Amino acid sequence: MISPDLPPALRAALEHCTHGLPRGDIAARADAISRTYRDGGNSTTIRGDADALAYALARMPATYAAVAACLNALTRACVNFNPESLLDVGAGPGTATWAALAACPSLRALTLLDANAALRRLALALAGEWPGATLDYRQADARAAVATMPPADLVIASYMIGELAEQARETFAAELWRKTRDTLLVVEPGTPAGYARILALRAKLIGQGAHVVAPCPHDAACPLNAPDWCHFAQRLARSRAHRQVKGAALPFEDEKFSYVVLTREAAGPRPARILAPPLLTKADMRLKLCRPDGDAGIAVIPRRDKAAYAGVRRLGWGDAVVLD
Repeated sequence: MISPDLPPALRAALEHCTHGLPRGDIAARADAISRTYRDGGNSTTIRGDADALAYALARMPATYAAVAACLNALTRACVNFNPESLLDVGAGPGTATWAALAACPSLRALTLLDANAALRRLALALAGEWPGATLDYRQADARAAVATMPPADLVIASYMIGELAEQARETFAAELWRKTRDTLLVVEPGTPAGYARILALRAKLIGQGAHVVAPCPHDAACPLNAPDWCHFAQRLARSRAHRQVKGAALPFEDEKFSYVVLTREAAGPRPARILAPPLLTKADMRLKLCRPDGDAGIAVIPRRDKAAYAGVRRLGWGDAVVLD
């Protein structure tokens, strides 16, 4: 498992890029970019190097934490997964690639794709700390260019399909899958809308022969009914610079996300997944589970059953669990 916090080399590279720059200006740019995204905008609001840096300082920590959590779920489920090539679509400043390199040290060929020139320049400036891997960062619109990308063992699209028009997502999902030799990871914000996009992509690609590795322990339809939705949360520490840029007082942040990991080969039996923070009472622990049989429900583990309780007492939201 890898940490949800940015690797020391990446933190150092970001600090080097921001040395001597006024934090007030960076914070103002980050706030303007965040408001644009909240209003339905996209990365076209990042127009220059200062904007790219502000975006990275504000969003890289949380994006990295979410992708790291997804990759941890993947590598726990597929212990022999040793990809040699990565395609990071909508790569931005390279956040998902950093997480993939930490989780999969076998990676040797890195292909990144994004239309934003400023984000690409920042990614290349930060990537001086990627020894032992070849890097090819192509600047192009993902919708048009993904079909021209080389296939990869691991394909990642993090926080980007929401920028596509609804009618373009189906075609784009199929292109991502065509470029996937082994495993595809798609991550979206942990909102009902983000979950709906994940659910549609999941159904589309299962129909094309994909198998779910995580978070679902099955390939059946999602058992949750609105207004409920499948999402998870990853807590990460905020650095002093991160707090300054976001105007935040708390030393931590909880990033909520929805995701799916799909593979070419069936993973075999998969354990249940905890879908919400466990509820602790004086008498028991209650776990909301998605089960391998395609159902969802509450499992109650009494404290008096010491063996069973010891097996789950340290588990949390998003963890896999095997129950008798």
